[in-house]
Amino acid sequence: MLPSSIELPFVSQLLHRLRQSEPLVQVVLGPRQVGKTTGIRMLLEQFEEPSHYVSADGLLARSGSWLVEQWAIARTQSPNCLLVIDEVQKIERWSEGLKQLWDAPQRGPRMRVVVLGSSSLEIQTGLNESLAGRFQLHRVFPWNFEESRRAYGISFEAYLRTGGYPGSYRFVDTHNQAPSEEWLGYVKESIVDAVIGRDILSQSRVKSPALFRQAFDIACAYGAQEISYTKLLGQLQDRGNTDLIRHYLDLFEGAFLLRQLHKYSNKPVLRKTSSPKILPACPALYSIILDGDLDTKERGRAFEIAVGNAIARKPGKLYYWRHRNDEVDYVYQFGKRLVAIEVKSGAKQQAKGLARFKQQFSHAELRVVTPENYEQVIETL
Repeated sequence: MLPSSIELPFVSQLLHRLRQSEPLVQVVLGPRQVGKTTGIRMLLEQFEEPSHYVSADGLLARSGSWLVEQWAIARTQSPNCLLVIDEVQKIERWSEGLKQLWDAPQRGPRMRVVVLGSSSLEIQTGLNESLAGRFQLHRVFPWNFEESRRAYGISFEAYLRTGGYPGSYRFVDTHNQAPSEEWLGYVKESIVDAVIGRDILSQSRVKSPALFRQAFDIACAYGAQEISYTKLLGQLQDRGNTDLIRHYLDLFEGAFLLRQLHKYSNKPVLRKTSSPKILPACPALYSIILDGDLDTKERGRAFEIAVGNAIARKPGKLYYWRHRNDEVDYVYQFGKRLVAIEVKSGAKQQAKGLARFKQQFSHAELRVVTPENYEQVIETL
């Protein structure tokens, strides 16, 4: 349970949109266990009109008729009723059904509608194919350090080992702020296993679930590192091809467990064909592979993961860059702006890759991020 004093940004954004006349469908998209449902409960307490909240979770599939029934129930309560549908991706052909209901002639004011989802691939496909022009999107992310510190008093060191999922913080030792066995069990079972089992394997065909789970552990072990599909494939205990690995990584990304960053290039085709840099969605997903016991080098990778995810919240695009032995941890592009970012957590502050990047892309801005300045630097992006 989140502290009652915590403010979730998407809640105030939703309230503002829903109080407008004739708002579009509001779509809340993000991973499990980051406060989406709790935020909706806060919203319902503040919303002035009647509401009807339902969840499609718990069953492998709900038919389109179920969606029609919920719409009718909400409409019966009040013409101004707020209908909230959680885990909407579990409804068969949900976007087509919602489009038909939304476009149907209505008497009186249009009903307010909010849908929540925890599967990016399922939701984005429906939005693009059926609901284009009918929705506004609100993204919810695993928690950053400032949010974790403000709500739970999590220290910076503890965040690098446990950070991201607020529900897990109650299992972090309050004296030395270290991960406990309960914390490890919660993140592995209530988050990772639940997402893989309920959000991915229930919706997608995977030949070997055990192999799929192993692939996730291997990918997260390479957090904040560039790794080829061939090398990832070579560590799996089964035969396959690189298309299998690409498919697995796409499914993990679609369920908000990680991101694949591509190499920055002026040529888009070279970006897509590059080896990915694996960015777990938060430090906790990297830390659990090491049972929360990070040495100095691993702590540096956890910090790089935290920085990468903070930048990924921005509206632009995120890449990495490498040329022979020179590399840049992150390249942020928004419009014509290009920023090369090197992450440094130790005493050495040399960043030769930035100089080489500047030679190739003279208009680029350069940034060196440290634990002391990273929040200030990210604010300037």
